[in-house]
Amino acid sequence: MLPALCTQTAPLSGINYTDTSARVQTQVASGNAMYTGFRDKISFRFLGIQYGTYPQRFTYSSALAPSGEVSALEFGAICRQIDGLTNVNDGSEDCLHLNIYSPYLPSPKTAKPQLKPVLFWIHGGAFINGYGSDPTWDGGNLASRGDIVVVTINYRLGDFGWLVGPNGTGLNGNYGISDQVSALQWVKANIAAFGGDPNRVTIGGQSAGAGSVRALLQSPPAAGLFAGAILESDPSPPTYSYYLSLDQEYVAQTQDILNLTGCASASSDAEVTCLRNYNASALVGLAAVANNVVVDGTYVTTPAIAFNGTGHVNKVPLLMGTMRDEGGAGLTYVQTTNLSLSLANNSLPVAPVIDNPSVFALPGSVNVSLDIYNVSTRVSTDTGFFCLDLATAYAVAKTHTLPEIYYYQFNRSYQIPYWPPPPNKALCNAPPDAAHPGGNPDSEYFKCHSGDLTTIFGTWRRWSLPERDENDTPFTQFIIDSWSSWVRTWNPNPDPAYLQVRGYANTTRELALAGSTWQPVDANSPTLRKLQWPSSQQPFREAAQCAALSLPLDYFFLPGV
Repeated sequence: MLPALCTQTAPLSGINYTDTSARVQTQVASGNAMYTGFRDKISFRFLGIQYGTYPQRFTYSSALAPSGEVSALEFGAICRQIDGLTNVNDGSEDCLHLNIYSPYLPSPKTAKPQLKPVLFWIHGGAFINGYGSDPTWDGGNLASRGDIVVVTINYRLGDFGWLVGPNGTGLNGNYGISDQVSALQWVKANIAAFGGDPNRVTIGGQSAGAGSVRALLQSPPAAGLFAGAILESDPSPPTYSYYLSLDQEYVAQTQDILNLTGCASASSDAEVTCLRNYNASALVGLAAVANNVVVDGTYVTTPAIAFNGTGHVNKVPLLMGTMRDEGGAGLTYVQTTNLSLSLANNSLPVAPVIDNPSVFALPGSVNVSLDIYNVSTRVSTDTGFFCLDLATAYAVAKTHTLPEIYYYQFNRSYQIPYWPPPPNKALCNAPPDAAHPGGNPDSEYFKCHSGDLTTIFGTWRRWSLPERDENDTPFTQFIIDSWSSWVRTWNPNPDPAYLQVRGYANTTRELALAGSTWQPVDANSPTLRKLQWPSSQQPFREAAQCAALSLPLDYFFLPGV
């Protein structure tokens, strides 16, 4: 019998405990470097690997050529931010690290190793917080069950990642995008040593991470670095769908930062010097922040994805979708029976809603303030996510800008434990009852922003969250199998033969219960996959609402858009 290195002989890792002792350590050689990682019960883990470097604050990064002995036993420093988990001003400017989770390490002696597809994950956080080491997207379960390699990254945030300087100073923003490209370049050059196929990399992200993926889809320096994409809950405020010019961004955000720091000056060079020398912690703590992708002329060259063939597009298959009630997490719950007041207090359009009462009808429950919140959530979801995401999918399908497009909507969720804060937290979680003390997912509740993440990565148990009903585990397995199928084949329908060989009976059962397969978007009759237990194919929804909000399905074909 040949010797083998098996992860299952190591203990499970967790948020508060990880065994990295010598008995579970393993080494991988890549380039001129030797990386020491470790194995837990379900995957090989290489953490805190530096992938890039940059010469000074507000400059683009480049991929780092590895050399020497590299310890990859613990996560690296997070990027400078107000940590969304702890609400602490934390992090470092030396933060360009990535983490690798692999089900397989090839032997250096293997002539043709069976390399695995790669999911390259970009975290969200409004471009101002978040990090690749968040337990929510720990890649172990997804790598193990999905038979893929998962990579998570840090990238620069806030002013450090996006600040635009005065005209002519060379501070052109998008440093965070440059970091993502540098990480992709590092992956291209090194991931094969960790079991990943550099020619089958799928980029994926949620919220601002999805906004990053959207930018990378049209980024010339990212060409050839990935072969598929996933947009999860891609926000659609103007600056996410249409990027500002450098001059517009300077006015929109930089001038306030200059005034707050006291760096405003008649000399552009003096302003840059002041900002570069300004205390990092104090810069994070300002009341103003830079967090917009811009047209910098290098990493982003056009203000939006061009659906008419005029701009650069990295033509790869795309999976995208949203939560049913995305906007519910971030709304202010206004204790009012006045819909106009709730909408106005949440900076949502008032007239299109009030003028169309049949389109935005109140549910008519005994709790009028909750009904008001319900409609406000619907409007927030439509304006902030759903309408322009549907319009994007429709435009892709109509013009074949990308070779394939699939769309989904989650109608079952499990909210991450640290967000949103009360009172929305209770509204975004399944309500408990006598039979379901952890919450009954079959009851009606708001399926909010970020409520898909612990399911996609299979991490709700890692967070010590309870199994709410008999379908939590099967649904999680089905979603992991669908997402990993996309990463392997760019088709979200798991191969029944693959499921049988792997013994994935619950997903096989879901496919039988659903009685249909997930279909790509057809511009002539667009449909989406409603993700619940079991799933189903449904027509695009909210057509009347999006039209009333001046965000119709054909939005990207309107004159002047």
